[in-house]
Amino acid sequence: MLMKKSLIILMAVSMLSLTGCDFFRKLAGRPTSEDIQAKRLELLRAQEALEEARLDSLRREQKAVQDSIAALDSIEQQGGTILNPSRMGGLFATKLEARYYIIIGCFRERRYAEALLNRVSEVGYKPALISFRNGMIAVGLCPVNTLPDALTSLNAVKEEPFCPQGVWILVNE
Repeated sequence: MLMKKSLIILMAVSMLSLTGCDFFRKLAGRPTSEDIQAKRLELLRAQEALEEARLDSLRREQKAVQDSIAALDSIEQQGGTILNPSRMGGLFATKLEARYYIIIGCFRERRYAEALLNRVSEVGYKPALISFRNGMIAVGLCPVNTLPDALTSLNAVKEEPFCPQGVWILVNE
């Protein structure tokens, strides 16, 4: 009997040393060390993918900032002007859909603004009348949301025959 117990204990010890904890984990329905390692690798890959996505986002933002700075430099070199509506007393009951507009005229009398609006509409642009609290009414073109796009629009509008010398960019902040 003692021999049987010794033999059983010896077999159990040898089985443990040969099969390890994974055998018992598997019997209990628990993950084995391979399963745990695979899950760790999966989590590491997911974290790396998130980090790479975050870095890509930062790179895109950095490029957008660099493009905006380059556009500002170009506008400055051209002698262009960028104004915020607050410099003209703010907007008056006008909700602008975009951040930047090319302003081709600003008038005290609405009829002059409407005349320019009609002339520009005939050429194919879709102008907007922008009213300011100081009583001025501007004719705005090419609504865009980035400064580099505003610079491109400004250069295109400057080529048009209707474009005056004092064209400027309105930034809607």
